[in-house]
Amino acid sequence: MAGTLTLSPADAAVIETFVVPRYLGLFADLAQEMLLAGGPIRLAHIGCRTGYPDRQLVERLPGSVIVGIDANEPAIELARNKAATVTEGTLDYRIATTFPTELNDAEFSHSLLLHPTATAHQRTMLLAELSRVLYSGGQALVALPLRGSFIEVDDLFREYALKSDQGDFGKRVEGAGDARPSLETLEEELEAAGLYDVDIEVRQTQLGFDSGRAFAEDPVTRLMLVPEFEATLSLDQLSAPLRYAYDAIDKYWSEGKFELTLNIGCASARKP
Repeated sequence: MAGTLTLSPADAAVIETFVVPRYLGLFADLAQEMLLAGGPIRLAHIGCRTGYPDRQLVERLPGSVIVGIDANEPAIELARNKAATVTEGTLDYRIATTFPTELNDAEFSHSLLLHPTATAHQRTMLLAELSRVLYSGGQALVALPLRGSFIEVDDLFREYALKSDQGDFGKRVEGAGDARPSLETLEEELEAAGLYDVDIEVRQTQLGFDSGRAFAEDPVTRLMLVPEFEATLSLDQLSAPLRYAYDAIDKYWSEGKFELTLNIGCASARKP
């Protein structure tokens, strides 16, 4: 499935234990605030990873049914294990590797996409799936980093490109920053997927790291940020630029924390 990261069983456990509370929770909290529901819902969670925040949703809305799909078998297995202890609603997790998925057209009242690791083209397919599974009047929720996120790393990548005479890489960095969705382009993408009445909320925050080494070793960096950089740059090998960035962080932020800018956007849209 486009927009998913290949995870090992250990990676899935690390996401659940460390990445969810430190990073993914920032996106899920905003999505839950924008969820419109007066009672039980039927929700399709596209690219669900380990099934977060599905348990919180059924606890809030007892009787709800949530069907999660993801290409990563270890993540789905962990989600299923967690679901076995849930009594407030129904959590059903399935492996899906292609679009359209096995989910039926117009089957759900809500659909959710939380921080897809995807190229712009892959994001188009994910949004189309979010729309396809909704019945008329249903709500789609998409939470992801918006343009202006990670600008400190982008600056370090530009510096690496200049100092190492990597002009093509420098152009990719410029293009990646512009390719991250803005408020306007995210609305356009949702409307192109057949959705309307788009409302987007934005929150800016920072992720703090004590050093370049801490940034390099943080599970958020390894499992979320680096795949995000690879997707937006359309490169699967960033070892040299990343080593430069880690060393530069130690040099430039030697007397304080490295603060990484994060523009969290969540869009709500409806199915005609």
